[in-house]
Amino acid sequence: MRWLLKKRVFLVLLIGFIGMLFLNSDWMARWMYPVQFREDIRASASNYKVDPHLVAAIIRAETNFSNGKVSSKGALGLMQIMPDTADWIVERAGFEKVTPEILQHRPDVSIEIGTWYLQSLHKQFGQNKIAAIAAYNAGPGNVRKWLDSGRWDGREETVNLIPFGETRHYVQKVIYYYNKYKDLYPDM
Repeated sequence: MRWLLKKRVFLVLLIGFIGMLFLNSDWMARWMYPVQFREDIRASASNYKVDPHLVAAIIRAETNFSNGKVSSKGALGLMQIMPDTADWIVERAGFEKVTPEILQHRPDVSIEIGTWYLQSLHKQFGQNKIAAIAAYNAGPGNVRKWLDSGRWDGREETVNLIPFGETRHYVQKVIYYYNKYKDLYPDM
């Protein structure tokens, strides 16, 4: 009976050791943090001079790379763009007409429009990546008010001071995914 207990303990230790090896491997991390639509992300990021890791992190935070999503507030597609924002982007960027159906169901279009918008937010906030991420979630008007009033200074170190809890959590999540993707996919 004692030898059976020893075998069980040995088996548990062996499984634990093998599990630790798998959890610490890159392939396991890449399995847990996949990047889909990589070519579309690369192309749009290159076109608009936006870090592709950031685009991937926003997609992960918004829809976890699940195409065809519609949020409870009406945001569409992989990058969860509101229809009014999409219309504004199409007009400003000179894109062809984009219908809500196209935005919702075509990953390449969602990525293109979302990346253009992200680049626009970077410009609006003086290339401040953290403020641009916050604006992607809360809207540039809200972020501008926070910065102008001194409620938040736009730095990563002070994300906990963002007035909207949803946006605070969103920025933290995007930064987490951004760092993960930079580590796992340095050549993206």
